Amino acid sequence: MCTIGCMSQFMHVVHDGPREGPPVLLVHGSGTSSGTWNPVVPALAARHHVIRVDLPGCGQSPPPPSYGVPDQAGRVAALIDELELRQVTAVGHSSGGYVVTALAEQRPDLVGSIALISTGPRMDALLPQPAILRMLLAPPFGPLLWARRSDSMIRRGINATTARPIDVPTDVIEEVRGTAYRAFRKVMRANGAYIKAKSVPDRLAALEVPVLVVFGAADPRWDPQSAHQYDAVPNARVELLFGVGHVPPYEAAERVSELLLDFMANETLPRTEA
Repeated sequence: MCTIGCMSQFMHVVHDGPREGPPVLLVHGSGTSSGTWNPVVPALAARHHVIRVDLPGCGQSPPPPSYGVPDQAGRVAALIDELELRQVTAVGHSSGGYVVTALAEQRPDLVGSIALISTGPRMDALLPQPAILRMLLAPPFGPLLWARRSDSMIRRGINATTARPIDVPTDVIEEVRGTAYRAFRKVMRANGAYIKAKSVPDRLAALEVPVLVVFGAADPRWDPQSAHQYDAVPNARVELLFGVGHVPPYEAAERVSELLLDFMANETLPRTEA
């Protein structure tokens, strides 16, 4: 596996696997980075061209003029055009799922299939957030604490969203540190506006594209049962992972890899599981 990082279209981009392989785009969630996908990349990159991005304002990417979900999707579309790719499998973790959904809405010619991992379907599925996240986000102390976050505090924040503790590497912590407080708040507001305007299942139902939905059955951020709202989407397959929280790529990397590989190999034959 070969890993290449570069800046393109004002985004930090990482390429893994053979460039001639079927393309799969991996988009991280709010305030994180392309490092979200580290545990699943080796399995995917064995045969696929894996493209990971740091969305504008996150990780190693500079801030954009606008954090609106459609604007973020437009920048990703420009990257795919630059790479001269089509029929990409677009995978989003958490709010990254909003970006890949918006990408398919804007440019159906670019997206062959969509996989959403821990992507909340609508605002009423949002659970009361863990205390450490509320402390880091709420003014007036949030901005002060955010600027002084230690590695330990960032790890505690991430582990507050998992079903069991995970080992978060130092390089991933450094990438998370690259997201500024104001950027994170703007991203969160933009995400809320996107799903308040129209739910993700409703948006996907209007698209003729195979969909895989993966949700942790112990997700503390979004009601796990809300995953079944995606059952109404034609050509959708829903998978609940028991004993897994909001970060399946780290909590259940092998299972997530298997699901994505199976989906990409058989995306014309979707199925739904309870």
